[in-house]
Amino acid sequence: MAQATFHFPRGFLWGTATAAHQVEGNNTNNSWYAWEQLPGKIIDGHKSGLACDWWNGRWREDFQRAAEGRQNAHRLSVEWSRIQPEPDRWDEQALDRYLDMVRTLKELNITPMVTLHHFSNPLWLEEQGGWENEAVVKHFEAFTRRVVEALKDYVNLWCSLNEPNGNAIQSYLLGVWPPGKKDPQAAFRAIVNMVKAHAAAYRVIHTVQPQAQVGMAINYRSFFPGKPWFPPDRWIARLLSRNLNDTFPQAAHTGVTRFLTFHQIIPEAEGTQDYIGLNYYVREYAVLNLLRYKDMFHRRYLRLDAQHSYTGYLANEPDGMLEGLKWCLQFKKPIIITENGVEDPDDRLRPRYLAEHLRQVWRAVNFNWPVKGYFHWSLVDNFEWERGWTQRFGLWKLDEATQARIKRPSADFYAEICRENGLSADMVARYAPEAFAEMFPN
Repeated sequence: MAQATFHFPRGFLWGTATAAHQVEGNNTNNSWYAWEQLPGKIIDGHKSGLACDWWNGRWREDFQRAAEGRQNAHRLSVEWSRIQPEPDRWDEQALDRYLDMVRTLKELNITPMVTLHHFSNPLWLEEQGGWENEAVVKHFEAFTRRVVEALKDYVNLWCSLNEPNGNAIQSYLLGVWPPGKKDPQAAFRAIVNMVKAHAAAYRVIHTVQPQAQVGMAINYRSFFPGKPWFPPDRWIARLLSRNLNDTFPQAAHTGVTRFLTFHQIIPEAEGTQDYIGLNYYVREYAVLNLLRYKDMFHRRYLRLDAQHSYTGYLANEPDGMLEGLKWCLQFKKPIIITENGVEDPDDRLRPRYLAEHLRQVWRAVNFNWPVKGYFHWSLVDNFEWERGWTQRFGLWKLDEATQARIKRPSADFYAEICRENGLSADMVARYAPEAFAEMFPN
């Protein structure tokens, strides 16, 4: 049997990622809680409920699981609606709870990465128009300052916005997330205000913490032409990538914001990213279809002969990871993979998905691309937005009725990777044997 190990650089970050609304539970003062109460908005009428019961303290045992799994980093978010439940009121007890979380992570030798906004808005902000209202920029600036001043002794790695590209599109263009709008102009207003809010947060953080590292986590969708030889398919794939991937990092790079037919220069945004956060899950194939005018004249699909996830939502397309990392190079910044994972309640695909995607990360590292870390989504099963509890991304299985955690084999696999700072042939042979021959040919 072939014997080899894909080694990663010293100091590489190995972690998992979570988001406040998805794990905390009983979060009743934000836009997503209100959305969950509306009929037909969440699949099967699911509600977040207790989620993973973190707000009542079960984060402690989950952080311990991460530490026992030899993870040296964890990405979590803070919930704006808990910290600022009303426009003129700050909840110091909520801030103290988040302080306890990041302090505990440091005590466990786990580097915290804190996301300031992961999709959910306080109800009072949503009532003011949310991201469509330019007042959100000053609100977010004040919120950022409050959080950073509270956590700065334990946090040096910040993510201003999680997947602002996905948030703007899902919430304001497709209407499947709150506030449920289907308006391209509303989407662009939200995008502009998100860019301005990020820029304001960037400067606040660097004022409070000059040595901090600040970026965004971008949901990178790999678009491949359905017929690579057909110029119209290549064109639509490039168009999709430009509108769905490039908008925010280009704005933070150059100060120019482009989306669909809209364009705006935001000079204060130029040069406001210290790293590129890459969320990668799947590659999609795109074909031009002039009859689908409501879908930007195209159709997208997953490759039929790829291994598909439990609900068919994702497919195992590891080449897209390398493509995404190459895409990041244009911004000339360090790269952190802020999310990557697959829905898989039975852990049948996850080990292979993990192994094959990490091989692509290793390839990028060996090209001397500046990849600094990898965060697996997720530590434990959680509430997956409009898909509710139908998707299971955790290394640990959650029984949401009893709050029991059950370790999946992939948790042990990932622990070995974290411990060795590498991926060996022996690991793949034991956990993902179906991938062995391709990854370690004789």
